[in-house]
Amino acid sequence: MWQRRYAVRDGVLVARDAPRLVIHGGAGVERGDLTPEEEAAARAALAEALRAGHAALAGGKPALEAVTAAITVLEDAPQFNAGRGAVFTHDGRNELDTSIMDGASGRAGAAAGLQRVRNPILLARAIMDRSRHVMMVGEGAERFAQEAGVALVEPSYFRTEKRWQQLQRALQDDSKPHAALPGPELPGKAYFGTVGALALDAQGRLAAGTSTGGMTNKRYGRVGDAPIIGAGTWADDRCAVSGTGWGEFYIRAAAAHEICARVRLSGDPLARAADAVINRDIPAAGGDGGAIALGADGTVAFPFNTPGMYRGWIGEDGEPHVAIWPDEALPMP
Repeated sequence: MWQRRYAVRDGVLVARDAPRLVIHGGAGVERGDLTPEEEAAARAALAEALRAGHAALAGGKPALEAVTAAITVLEDAPQFNAGRGAVFTHDGRNELDTSIMDGASGRAGAAAGLQRVRNPILLARAIMDRSRHVMMVGEGAERFAQEAGVALVEPSYFRTEKRWQQLQRALQDDSKPHAALPGPELPGKAYFGTVGALALDAQGRLAAGTSTGGMTNKRYGRVGDAPIIGAGTWADDRCAVSGTGWGEFYIRAAAAHEICARVRLSGDPLARAADAVINRDIPAAGGDGGAIALGADGTVAFPFNTPGMYRGWIGEDGEPHVAIWPDEALPMP
């Protein structure tokens, strides 16, 4: 008979000796966006990230290590809007944002406006572990990265032709008459794409991390929800969340924290809390997107309201499960 061990710690039901990793590669993808080769490459990258995080958990490392390992793989994969595959700003630059949080201690690290940090999640981790601060931005964050030994690259490292062409199309849209009309609408899927990971280790500790290239054609140093603790990333002793979608609405809703607050304060099941915030509250305000959520009891949720979301999870057996489209059968833990 299949069994799982649980413990109650400070009033929280915790799955013991049942490590789990959950990831996303961004909401908003549509079937017409990908060639068969691109879809296969994205699925392979998701599986690779899951295996990297699982290796950390299987080796007895804490949840933070698994989150960092998985996101590093996704940042190196050009299929996703983070690290190597980051989108371009209006001025033709790549500006990267990231954050990480340890649910067991409440510590966090974040960075925004990066242009030379190869793996932003490693800088977020260094800020959390090696500084007195939570968030750093721009040139100052990159000076700290250099001092901390976090790898820097030339800005050209982040250039991919697919992202460059997305910017060119966005700039063409800007030149059309409708671009001058008032209103919050954005062309196409400019605000989609982020990567994230959540982990539950063998000791029942949770961690969360998020990394993004932001919004295609963004201007004026715009920062979305990904590096903001409580908006795009949150972890506490019973719940962890990483979001992906229209960041302005996730910031206004404090979306990641709101999901976990409903679990903690109202006793809502994780899936219900995540669905209410992502699929009800955010759309009601005018936004859309998705998220991943992981509970200390091992439950997971993948709410999204877009045509697709790169997502996956891996459990004790080390077998990755990945999906992109809403009609795919994704086995649940």
